[in-house]
Amino acid sequence: MLKLLFAKFKESFFSVVPIIILVLILNYTIAPMPPWSLTLFVVSAFMMILGITFFNLGVDVSLIPIGEYVGSAMIKTKKLPLIIILTFVIGVFISMAEPDLIVLAGQINGVPNSVIIIAVSIGAGLALVGAFLRILFQLPLSYILIGCYFIAFAFSAFTGKDFLSVAWEAGAVLTGPIVVPFVMALGLGLSFIRGDKTTEEDSFGLVSLCLIGPIITVLILGMFYEPSGGSAISVPNIGSMSDINFLFRGNLPEYFKQVAVALFPILLVFAIFQIIMLHLRKRTILQISSGTVYTYIGLVLFLTSVNVGFMPAGYQLGVVLAENNSSWALIPVGMAVGFFVVTAEPAVFVLKRQVEEITAGAISARAMGIGLSVGVAISVGLAMVRVVTGLSILYFVIPGYVFALVLTFIVPHLFTSIAFDSGAVASGPLAATFMLPLAIGACDALGGNVYISAFGIVALVAMMPVITIQVFGLVYEIKSRIAAAKVQLPVEEDTIIDFDAPPVIEEESYKKEATKS
Repeated sequence: MLKLLFAKFKESFFSVVPIIILVLILNYTIAPMPPWSLTLFVVSAFMMILGITFFNLGVDVSLIPIGEYVGSAMIKTKKLPLIIILTFVIGVFISMAEPDLIVLAGQINGVPNSVIIIAVSIGAGLALVGAFLRILFQLPLSYILIGCYFIAFAFSAFTGKDFLSVAWEAGAVLTGPIVVPFVMALGLGLSFIRGDKTTEEDSFGLVSLCLIGPIITVLILGMFYEPSGGSAISVPNIGSMSDINFLFRGNLPEYFKQVAVALFPILLVFAIFQIIMLHLRKRTILQISSGTVYTYIGLVLFLTSVNVGFMPAGYQLGVVLAENNSSWALIPVGMAVGFFVVTAEPAVFVLKRQVEEITAGAISARAMGIGLSVGVAISVGLAMVRVVTGLSILYFVIPGYVFALVLTFIVPHLFTSIAFDSGAVASGPLAATFMLPLAIGACDALGGNVYISAFGIVALVAMMPVITIQVFGLVYEIKSRIAAAKVQLPVEEDTIIDFDAPPVIEEESYKKEATKS
């Protein structure tokens, strides 16, 4: 366990440290922050590292096994209506526990947090049901995605403009550190309903539907609700270490309660399955219980550090950047942040190896890593263009996803599934907790509408890897066809046998016959 804990700490450390270094460089060059605000950021960053460490360990030890056990148990019932209902309920419950969603809901004024969380969770539950039915009936993922994105584009015309970016942000934020591994584990269990050679391939594509489902439900929500006021992020006034200590001690009890409420429904479902169907051994239950404790502690530390110091620092840095420099300087700074954030994202390493394996080395992990980093850098740069100009998010997501959906008819199906799942890989915890507050702070400093211009940065971060991997899939397809064209079977000449001709004696046989003579 200690070895695994150290590995998780190493992953978390290298995920957050690039942001710390970038903030320090900006602080001592073009965006000086108050000294105690910088201190609060550093303390919060290291507390976040601990939180992500315990959380990721808990997910591996408890939530992923829970997803696999529950998914397999549902399939064993062989009752389709029951499986559909349970899949929907689990999708709703697991979404309510997603920390990135909780963070996003807290940044929107004028709409109750619970309303946003419920709307997103219902969308995720419906999407998970759709993903299961796709596996069961072997429906092409590309056709379902085309239908869902067409509905999202259509609903965008009727949603209030102040809620439009929030809706597209919601799906990208939902696919965070709890939803992604749990849904993939649940999908692996559900995919065994068919039990054929496509089982592993079917487990891909679930996350992509869990991304678009909440977008549609929040677009519907935007027809009835309108955010009001500016950003909900507040920068604390601190002047000493005792102030920092007071902030953390004052907020910890609230997040202990909030995380307990978020995790309870998932544990309740697992307990019911254990009593009725699973009957797991005590050792397995103890292991899952210990993992749940790690998850709980990690989530508390994560949410406390994010809300107390990490988000306010990102917001303040955005304000200082916009006030002290040309507004267009935000674009290269944003691109640098995007490049290094995705480079350090642990899940990206898994994705790169995965693509290298399925292409038998035709697309290397190094090339994939560079492509993803450049893609996310471009997406954050485009998000900063929106902050400066106030352009609608539809000018970016419609052509981007249309291009990606067209490519689904050309690239191999497995690439399509991995590509649309990969958006969740890039839009990790740092996107919602640092890059979004950075954009909000810059937008506030420039006098823009944060709901129109700042929200949507995570949505763009989630979109670019989809395009990037589809393009790599296109390159792979072209290479495969070229290689296939070069492989030609040798043409065999017709052999004519003359029965009247004398027998041919090979040279060695001839020498032996001559020696005998």
